[in-house]
Amino acid sequence: MTALIIAGPGEALGETRPEAVAGSFYPADPSELRRAIDCYLEDAVDRPVPGPMALIAPHAGYIYSAQIAADAYKQAADLNPSTVIIIGTNHTVPAFRGAAVWAEGSFRTPLGEVPVDAEFAKKLLRSDERFVSRKDAHEREHSVEVQVPFIQVLFPRAKIVPVVVGSADPDLCDALGDALADAAADRGALIVASTDLSHYPAQDDAATTDGRVLRAIAAGDPDSVRATIRREMNRGIPGLSTAACGEAPILVVMRAARRLGAPYGVAVSYANSGDAAIGDPGRVVGYGAVVFGTGVTSPDFSGLDRPSAKGDGSPLRADQKRALLRHARCTIDQYLRTRTAPLPRADDPELLVARGAFVTLKKNGELRGCIGHMGEDRPLYRVVSETALKSAFSDRRFAPLTLEEWGEIAIEISVLTPRRRVAKPGDIVVGRDGVVIEKDGRSAIFLPQVAPEQGWSREEMLDHLCAKAGLPGGCWKKEARLFVFQADVFHEEEVVR
Repeated sequence: MTALIIAGPGEALGETRPEAVAGSFYPADPSELRRAIDCYLEDAVDRPVPGPMALIAPHAGYIYSAQIAADAYKQAADLNPSTVIIIGTNHTVPAFRGAAVWAEGSFRTPLGEVPVDAEFAKKLLRSDERFVSRKDAHEREHSVEVQVPFIQVLFPRAKIVPVVVGSADPDLCDALGDALADAAADRGALIVASTDLSHYPAQDDAATTDGRVLRAIAAGDPDSVRATIRREMNRGIPGLSTAACGEAPILVVMRAARRLGAPYGVAVSYANSGDAAIGDPGRVVGYGAVVFGTGVTSPDFSGLDRPSAKGDGSPLRADQKRALLRHARCTIDQYLRTRTAPLPRADDPELLVARGAFVTLKKNGELRGCIGHMGEDRPLYRVVSETALKSAFSDRRFAPLTLEEWGEIAIEISVLTPRRRVAKPGDIVVGRDGVVIEKDGRSAIFLPQVAPEQGWSREEMLDHLCAKAGLPGGCWKKEARLFVFQADVFHEEEVVR
């Protein structure tokens, strides 16, 4: 059986290393955690890699990065490794420059304990004096831990070898990669490198930098990876603090993969935290999935293609409306059951056009939450994810939605046209126009359907809009800025059921 290599944290003799980031990076409840991983694996891309034996996966909070990690693990799901070697990066012990191996005992997550392959680990420790058993390098380190639940779900009989690498020194990485290859050559093993990519640039800058780094990784040349990372760090990209926090795990796994007959990788997928349902596009972290396989004869970068947005803002087709409604429901449902959310990625380029939208929740016909995003700065599919979660859990007029009432909730989506300023209130058409008021630093909005549902005249609607903004009634009559927009409104009863 071929070896599969994973990069992550290391070892402490004969002890159980308890979970350190459960409840923050991933769910602490076992059923929620298992369901979250099942959801991400179900949504994972299928990009077959012949002879998978090593992979690179991210280690951020699951709501941001777990879908990309699942994309990587999915390509190795048919394996039955006896051992998974997790190579993590050192975030917690700044002075440590070696490789810390957790050589005996187990790692615990909410899904239970995973035994360490002590024979494999001790073989590593004997191979180089820089490889040491060091408990403190693992105690608070998340980069190994977040990989372990995926291993527990996909490979329940596997043992692990956790390693934390403290330096991207070429000699150290080459030595560890060679030792891993020697130890893994005669046994069924999977090797995993745990790393995130760019930290804290804006989304577009991250996509450019991360794409270059991932291409260098898949090309299989460690020197090119090092050089690419240095070039990106020297380009003066605003906010960029690192191009790969796990440079060392990447280099280790590339070295081991080449020694084991897998010199090239398949770049399976890419996203950054700005793509996530709760992400900030202005300050992101990048995530990539790469899999090395013995049958990969040349680098494959196809998973790095970012789908382009195409559309003219025309009304959506029925199938597109159904897709958005399903996505809103799945997003809320997954969050209710796992405290994670699906990654908003759509195949339809028209759903990736930057448009504003509102998601409205109703319970037995009564409003239960409504939040929107007016700006045309994010893909529509992503906006629906964000506003669905906010409508369910962040509308200050209501308590957060509960699982017990979820079955009574109906979803309505309003996809918006660009807003335009009107010269006078009489230009507003009730039932056609949504309205925004701005005055004295305050603002409020009503969707087009609000006034007809309430039976308001134009003047009554504007008075209520003033009140919603915290302004006195009639404020719209003088020195207020009024804007109108239209909305394509659709709901589940009409489109899905």
